[in-house]
Amino acid sequence: MGTRRWTSSSFPIFLLCLPVLSWDAHISTTAADHNLYPGQSLTGKQTIVSEGGNFELGFFSPGNSRNHYVGIWYKKIAKQTVVWVANRENPLSNTSSSELKISKDGNLVLLDHSKTKTPVWSSNSTSSKSNGTVNAALLDSGNLVLRDILDPSVIVWQSFDHPTDTWLPGGWVGINKITGEYQMLTSWKNSEDPSRGRFSESLDPSGSNQHVIMWNRSRVYWQSGVWNGQIFTQVPGMQERVLFNLSFVDTEEKKYSTYTIGSKTMVTRNVMDSSGQVKQWVWVDSAQDWLLIWAQPLAVCDVFSQCGVNGVCNYKTMSCECLHGFQPASAWEWQLYDWSGGCRRKTSLRCSSNESAHDTNEGFLVLPSMKFPENPQQLKAQSIGECELACRNNCSCTAFAYGDGCSIWRGDLWNLQQLPDGEDNQGTLYLRLPASELTIASTSNRRTRMISIFAAVAGAVVLLCIALRVLWRCCRRRSLTGLLEAVEGSLVQFMYAELQRVTKNFSEKIGSGGFGTVFKGTFPDSTAVAVKKLEGFRQGDKQFRNELSTLGTIQHVNLVRLRGFCSEGSKRLLVYDYMPNGSLDHHLFRGNAAALNWRRRFAIVVGVARALAYLHEKCRDCIIHCDIKPENILLDGDFQPKVADMGMAKLVGRDYSRVLTTMRGTFGYLAPEWISGLPITPKADVYSFGMMVFEVISGKRNADHSAAGEAVAYFPIWAAKKLREGETSCLLDERLVGDADMNELRRACKVACWCIQDSEVHRPSMGQVVQMLEGVLEVDVAPIPVSLKCLVDDQSDSRPSITHLLANSSPQWRTQA
Repeated sequence: MGTRRWTSSSFPIFLLCLPVLSWDAHISTTAADHNLYPGQSLTGKQTIVSEGGNFELGFFSPGNSRNHYVGIWYKKIAKQTVVWVANRENPLSNTSSSELKISKDGNLVLLDHSKTKTPVWSSNSTSSKSNGTVNAALLDSGNLVLRDILDPSVIVWQSFDHPTDTWLPGGWVGINKITGEYQMLTSWKNSEDPSRGRFSESLDPSGSNQHVIMWNRSRVYWQSGVWNGQIFTQVPGMQERVLFNLSFVDTEEKKYSTYTIGSKTMVTRNVMDSSGQVKQWVWVDSAQDWLLIWAQPLAVCDVFSQCGVNGVCNYKTMSCECLHGFQPASAWEWQLYDWSGGCRRKTSLRCSSNESAHDTNEGFLVLPSMKFPENPQQLKAQSIGECELACRNNCSCTAFAYGDGCSIWRGDLWNLQQLPDGEDNQGTLYLRLPASELTIASTSNRRTRMISIFAAVAGAVVLLCIALRVLWRCCRRRSLTGLLEAVEGSLVQFMYAELQRVTKNFSEKIGSGGFGTVFKGTFPDSTAVAVKKLEGFRQGDKQFRNELSTLGTIQHVNLVRLRGFCSEGSKRLLVYDYMPNGSLDHHLFRGNAAALNWRRRFAIVVGVARALAYLHEKCRDCIIHCDIKPENILLDGDFQPKVADMGMAKLVGRDYSRVLTTMRGTFGYLAPEWISGLPITPKADVYSFGMMVFEVISGKRNADHSAAGEAVAYFPIWAAKKLREGETSCLLDERLVGDADMNELRRACKVACWCIQDSEVHRPSMGQVVQMLEGVLEVDVAPIPVSLKCLVDDQSDSRPSITHLLANSSPQWRTQA
């Protein structure tokens, strides 16, 4: 069978050149430092360093552990970050008597001479190569290889075939079809113990072309969705195609996923974390720390059996707790956030075959809002009393529940979760405890009830005061007209059943977003609406409150109008005006782009600018959208733009020094300050707007370009260069065959270049952008941003001076005479 290879080109281009992400620290090495030859060995504090100085191989001890391991870590990062471990299951007690060498049979072996002559670890290569014909080399990719000395292209063994918990760019996760061996990521047990933990990521053992995360290599609790030729269908954000170059390869010998980064300056790693989440990290040099940019599952409590036996994952705090009457089996492990050992009883149950089934020394603690443990035993019972009696009569019964029948659990309880009120699939669990523990629980509950009562009374008083204040203000108006106007401006609250009817049971899907799916609905009066059904009650609830409190109070011709909402239990929905022409990305990238002539495109750009200027400067509180992109620009029947999806929006005061740390927009449209950790202001929207304008002009994704006779690695780079050369017609979507107002085109290109400047100080406000586009302000050509300039000069391997590039980059726009 021939090789099938699919590639998804996706990376945040400004990340490639940010000065904060760099391999360029000066390291003094020799060419031989990255090799280990026959007759040589590594011991004690000796290390070998990859040729370019990116990675180092040697002995290390994680955290405060006294154990020693052979591993690979980043050389140029002060915070030691290990990416591969050789002897993860067999630690060394000391390094002075240990050595890493090439054995007589040509394998790389780790020996501990103080204990045994048998290798502590071996590469176990089956190659026929002998000791004298292979050497070990640490490559700049982080791959440790055994290769033929005379022909280095012949690889005998490599660490990329045996990953531990980290997937580096250029590495792979897959399966060798001939040997049946999986290249999988397996978590560390905890931060001080690199032995195999509970969680692993691999290709689906059932054979489908998707990634899965498993607990104990047996229980799948997350799936990526199958590869469709471009993306894994259930991975959030992949459809944006702006992060990494991801490929899926299927040959007769192997099937695997691999990814690359489009620049040598970006430092990133994918880790199967001991929390059970797969995480993507990027190194931020200015902060001297790793920045988390992606994680799945999104919630820690979605990880199967996160807290071990008799442990509870609390969705409100996203942390592990022991059930009442239990304590951590290992306090030391819990301090390291290793909950695998779970919890054990503080006081053992006295129930035995010789005890009465109605022993008064035991009882049941009521635990509401619980997701029930795994493996219940179903019993026939006509009442909760009969169900309790069945549990009492069985000394191995730990807990029971009564709802849709009687369920009991024997022995330890697995995968317990404390859910927020109103969440689906929750119920009341009755936990068997000794009477002494029930007394403690009762005292604690009484105290909690008193606090709750006090809080409720105080809340009622506050609400009463607010109601009286509102009534007083309404009475002062003495005008029924004024009151009606206030009511008219409010949102409509719908019943869930109503929205089910108008959407025909949510049958016509018209889109999907970060937190939910959008369906078309039609009311009896033929009014069409878009109903957004929020998915995932945690993030959905947060977004719901956000959108409800902001969108319900703002009105602008270029903003999608929020009509109403629904909130029943965990069900949360938003009702918007329906936009018959869909989203902008459909017309630019997937639909009939010819329908968007230049006049409409320019009107869309101006309309979006006006909407953002309104959000930033005209609302009582500044609203930062945080996710401007073509997917979030909707078009009405006349192709007038409407900015949508305020799920990422945040209300901030006029003090922009606050750093918004809980949001992430879409890579490729994100301003550099998102990654560098600088405060987020409305200028972050300005950057995203500029990137979007380039796509409106060209009709293509910024990373999906080619030009006759020229290499176009990234459109904004090429556009900025052409603009400075005085050429703008070549930037226009070729499907428009030059049919555009060239003055408007030049103006839009200049505005876009100013919007994507690295420093927010050099970007205009959205109010100024509107004036530029309308011709009120004259615009000079902007300098090429540093992050783009370094890519333009990359082939000459020269790096521009930031001081030099910004010396003459003060904003050059002025009122048109």
